Amino acid sequence: MARLGEDIIGTSATAPFFKLANADEVGITAPENRKGDAVRTWVRALSGFQKEALVRSARTGDTWRFVSDEGPYLNGHDAACCPLAFLSCGMAASYMNEILALAALRGVEIRKLKLVQDNYYTMTGSMMTRTMVGGAGNIELQVEIDCDLDDAALSQFLIDATFASPLNGLMRGRIESLFKLGKNGTELPTARALELDGPLMPDPGRHFDRAQAVPSDLAYLSKIGPTPRKEVAGGTAANASSLSDEQNRRLNIGAVAELREDGLKSIQQMQYSPWGTSFHLLSSEDGRAPDANTLISAGIGFCFMTQFGRFVSMLKLDLPDYRIVQDTHFSLGGASGGTGKAGEADPIETHVYLETSESDETAQEMLDISEQTCFLHAFCKTDLKTKLKIKRL
Repeated sequence: MARLGEDIIGTSATAPFFKLANADEVGITAPENRKGDAVRTWVRALSGFQKEALVRSARTGDTWRFVSDEGPYLNGHDAACCPLAFLSCGMAASYMNEILALAALRGVEIRKLKLVQDNYYTMTGSMMTRTMVGGAGNIELQVEIDCDLDDAALSQFLIDATFASPLNGLMRGRIESLFKLGKNGTELPTARALELDGPLMPDPGRHFDRAQAVPSDLAYLSKIGPTPRKEVAGGTAANASSLSDEQNRRLNIGAVAELREDGLKSIQQMQYSPWGTSFHLLSSEDGRAPDANTLISAGIGFCFMTQFGRFVSMLKLDLPDYRIVQDTHFSLGGASGGTGKAGEADPIETHVYLETSESDETAQEMLDISEQTCFLHAFCKTDLKTKLKIKRL
């Protein structure tokens, strides 16, 4: 089957990831910081399943540009990592932040540390009958570590560190996301999706095009090659498998994170199911690379946008252009932010801008189905746990 759309990312001379030098000129501002970090994410469709995001953090003051693509399972061009990779890599970075910070607070010497993480999702039902639903499963985290804590103390130490992650706030309990909807410049009420109080934010339109990069020699994103094969119960590797009407499949996206000597986190995304390409990312909390909350927020926005593209392509609806503005609110880390508490987060707030000749009712359904099938909005609505496994180095 032919690939969808042009390969804008692969043919562009612009770096796929970079820090913005002119965020104020572009016009992206951070939300009011009401918990510790407030992150605003702009996402626009480029072509097919290729997307671009600008993400600004109130805590760091930095704004990063990212792109995302899909592989053969969605007839994509495989020019950048998939949306779910951003959350997996950001999550691993966040866990590493809290492990290292908690060790510093408690005087624990960590001589070696490596995180091997697996995130799981499901997609079941039929798109044509509107019964397709995305789901999220518990996370598996193997911590490979060399330190002097005994087994019981180390287990409790790592439990404390994972609970301290700001992402914990989106995993614990069941958080329903909030939305605003615009069609062709006019605000519409939502249908089934929960509506956010307040006015629709201004559409970022083509402001993305103004973004200019801070020069850097770092490769923030690089393609590694095919992910090593692994058996995943209910998994899939077939081309266009994610576009089939009837689905009952399990997704497995992994992340392997290590700390470099220069303090940057080196993270390899693993695409086990649907099977595909592995990409390498960098993360840091000091501005040298994207921070954990920024990667997580980009992943949520990219995943939600993918569901619009999937719905309209499968039902052959008219949606030539669409964008979102998404706000995420996180507490500071329990260890890294010194709060001593488990991480917290508010419901995700998303403003949707559709350009379409379809009816108002169809525009509302686009939002409803996209929310219903989004893996990462399901992640927020599901009470999740991180299952720990410890390997001594």
